[in-house]
Amino acid sequence: MRSRLTADDLRETSAALAGWAGELPELADARTVAAYVSVGSEPGTLALLDALRARGVRVLLPVLLPDNDLDWGAYEGGASLARVRHGGRMALYEPAGERLGPDAVTAADAVLLPGLAVDARGMRLGRGGGSYDRVLARLERAGAHPALVVLLYDSEVVAHVPEEPHDRPVHAVVTPSGVRRFGRRG
Repeated sequence: MRSRLTADDLRETSAALAGWAGELPELADARTVAAYVSVGSEPGTLALLDALRARGVRVLLPVLLPDNDLDWGAYEGGASLARVRHGGRMALYEPAGERLGPDAVTAADAVLLPGLAVDARGMRLGRGGGSYDRVLARLERAGAHPALVVLLYDSEVVAHVPEEPHDRPVHAVVTPSGVRRFGRRG
């Protein structure tokens, strides 16, 4: 489905996602949000990142490490992003500034997670690299309980996704048509 989206579709969904996500209390009240820069036909995040930053929110973005773990850096606007190709994979946009360490995510009030689908229980299907599984484990070890939010297209909210013992549900999914919540935070 994502491969059939046009540039106009991507712009429209990005704006809709930013609007809905901006109304989430978990993001409206957050001082620090860990997020990511969408690539390709992923649901667009740049409008949301800029809106959060304009409200004075500290936005952390991931930097992919060689072992697929994530370091973090601060988002200082679109000009602060570097396009980085990791091996033969798709190029990612990462913060070009100071690296804050993998544990920086534990200070986030909310974490925006990429995904391919989420089910009726809030279980998220990731892209298979395990980077965000490590993030979620790191949060758990630190006793941190940020709001976990996944950004998807409407058709990617499904009845059931496979899960493994280490998987954790998200608290909400934001799609172009609205927000769906899955249980209480923390």
